[in-house]
Amino acid sequence: MLAAERKHLIVEYVKQRHTATVAALAKHFHVHEATIRRDLIEIEQEGLLRRTHGGVVLDKGANFESSFSERAIDQIEEKIRIGKKAAEMIEDGDHVILDSGTTTIHIAKHLTHRNNITLVTNDINVASELRDSPGVTVIVTGGLLYKSSFMLNGMFTDQVLHTLHVQKAFIGTPAIHPKFGLTHPEAQLVPTKQGMIRAAQEVIVVADQSKVGKVSLHTVAPIESIHSIITGNDISESVRKQFKDSGIQLITV
Repeated sequence: MLAAERKHLIVEYVKQRHTATVAALAKHFHVHEATIRRDLIEIEQEGLLRRTHGGVVLDKGANFESSFSERAIDQIEEKIRIGKKAAEMIEDGDHVILDSGTTTIHIAKHLTHRNNITLVTNDINVASELRDSPGVTVIVTGGLLYKSSFMLNGMFTDQVLHTLHVQKAFIGTPAIHPKFGLTHPEAQLVPTKQGMIRAAQEVIVVADQSKVGKVSLHTVAPIESIHSIITGNDISESVRKQFKDSGIQLITV
């Protein structure tokens, strides 16, 4: 069976079942699991399916975000690696912004024993991770509480961000594209992310690889506003080249 035909059949297989493991696909198509993994990488880049730990699900698109609890466990190992790498980019004495999200919380987890850092966040979960960290000063923006995720957003959040100047901002997103930049499906969340970007000298997007190359409804910032992206290490060479050509430092972990 040709690879193109197999990839088409994989998509049809997952459409019928909504989800599948790598092992099940390898057994069904009588090929090695490594072959299935390569197929899934290419299928995901086409936006047809979304890989998860050990398998694949239907891609509902960058214009849909799963619930907070679902996102918290999705791509968890990759998010931990991203968080560790991002924390290494923060120097003692830095003032930084951590956006709300299921990836940025892993940055906070790697900062608990650091010293002389001032951290601004609109995420109660992030702030809570650092409650016992004497070396990290935490500033919570205030704002309207989103009870499903403990995120703060809205007019009060935006007013605080307009008064700040930090060295680095770490931004989470459901979609980052080398041409269309940072985009988001929810209009009400866009101004806060824009405020974080304006407040920072350096903007680092932290996003697992399922978000990379995707485009959503509302523009948050053009690609020129982003300095670096930290993501997983299975990004294809073509995607790497597109971001490089856009002047973006792509860091894979």
